[in-house]
Amino acid sequence: MSDSAPDLSRLRIDRDAPSPQSRRALTFALVLAGVAVVVVLGGVLLLGSPGRAEVEVAVAQVTGGGDGSTGITANGYVVARTKASVSSRISGRLAYLGVTEGSVVVRGQVIARLDNADYAAAVAQAQANVASARAALLEAQAQRDQLARDLVRAEDLQEQNLIPAQQVEDLGARLAAAEARVGVQEAQGRAAEAGVDVVAANLENTYIRAPFDGTVLRKDAEVGEVVAPVATGGGLTRGAVVTMADLETLEVEVDVNEAYIAQVRNGQPARITLDAYPDTAYHGAVRQVVPTADRQRATVQVKVSILDRDPRILPEMAARVDFLSEAADSAEAAPARIFVPAGAVRDEAGEAVVWVVTGDRAARRAVNAGPVSGGRREIRSGLSGGERVVVAGHEGLEDGATVRVREPS
Repeated sequence: MSDSAPDLSRLRIDRDAPSPQSRRALTFALVLAGVAVVVVLGGVLLLGSPGRAEVEVAVAQVTGGGDGSTGITANGYVVARTKASVSSRISGRLAYLGVTEGSVVVRGQVIARLDNADYAAAVAQAQANVASARAALLEAQAQRDQLARDLVRAEDLQEQNLIPAQQVEDLGARLAAAEARVGVQEAQGRAAEAGVDVVAANLENTYIRAPFDGTVLRKDAEVGEVVAPVATGGGLTRGAVVTMADLETLEVEVDVNEAYIAQVRNGQPARITLDAYPDTAYHGAVRQVVPTADRQRATVQVKVSILDRDPRILPEMAARVDFLSEAADSAEAAPARIFVPAGAVRDEAGEAVVWVVTGDRAARRAVNAGPVSGGRREIRSGLSGGERVVVAGHEGLEDGATVRVREPS
C-alpha cells in the first residue's frame, strides 16, 4: 500500500454550468433570431419605408393648344337638321311597306299604304252618284227647254186668239218649275262632286308619302300592324311607320360650358373629329348658338354644320368639336394653352391639384384650372405641357410616393 493518499479535493460537480443540450438550444435560438432580423431588414429595404408603398396608377400626357389657334373643345353627337317620324293621317292596318333601313326616297314617293279597299269602294260609289246627278240634270234641262219652246208657240197662238190666256199661264208656271228643277239638279251634281273629293282625300290618306328627299333610318312598323297618327298612337297601335332624315343636313350638336360660350360665335370655323374615325378631321362652322342655357348642367347648346360630306358620317355618331380661333392669322400668336383630362384634377381642401409622375415617383402640384369642356380642363398655371399626370389611382398617393404606371387596356 502506498503511503501517499489520492487528492480528491478537485473531484466535485459544478452544478451552475449549463448542460451541452442547453448550449445547443441557445445557439439555435440565436441563429433563428439573426435570420428573422435579416428577413425583416430585407423586407424593409425591398418595400421601402411606410407610406411609400408602390401605387398602381393610370396616367395621361398633358397636351397643349399649339399656337393658340385651337380654342375650346366640346363633345356631342351627329344629328340631322331635317328629320321626321312619318306617320299616317288616319288609323288603319298597314298593308304595304315599300322601304327598309337605308332606302333613299324622294318627296312625294309612296313609302307605305294602309288597307284601303273600303275607301276605294266609297270613291267608286261617289263617282257613280256624280254620273247619276249629271244624267238627272240633263233630263231636267231637256224638259225645261221643251217647255220654253211650247210657251213661245202658245204666246203666238194666244196673240191670234186661237188659245185662251189661261193655257199660256199654265205653260209659264210649268217652265218656272222646270227651271227650279234644273237648279236643284245642278246643286245635287256639285254635292256629288264634292263627295268624290272627300272620299278621294280619304283614299289618298291611306297612302303614306315621303315628306322630303332623304334616307330611311328606321322602320317603326311592319305590314299587318295597326298604325295611327302620332298624336293618337298608343296601346297596340304604332304612332309612326318610318323615321327618315335628310343626310345632306347633318350637323353636330355639342354642349359648351357657359364659362366659354363668349368665345363661340356664329360662322366660327371648327374642326370635327368622330370617335368612329379618329384619324380623320372634318371642316365645320358654327351654325347656331342656341339662345338659352341648361341651368342644371351650366351649358349652352351649339350647332355646328359639317362642311365636308362623307357617306360614312351617320346620325347619332359621337363627335368632338374643336372651335378654332383666328389667333394664327393675327400678327402676334396667342400663347399656348394647356389641357388635361378632367379626371386628372382633384379638389383637395378647396385647392385644384394634379399629381405629376416623373420616373417612378408622383409629386403633388397645385394648379389654376378652368371649367370642364369636352371632358378636358384648361390648366392656366402650374403645368408647362408634356408632363404625365395621374388620371386614375389617386387613392393612397402621397407626395414622393413610388408608383407603377398601369398599362392601357
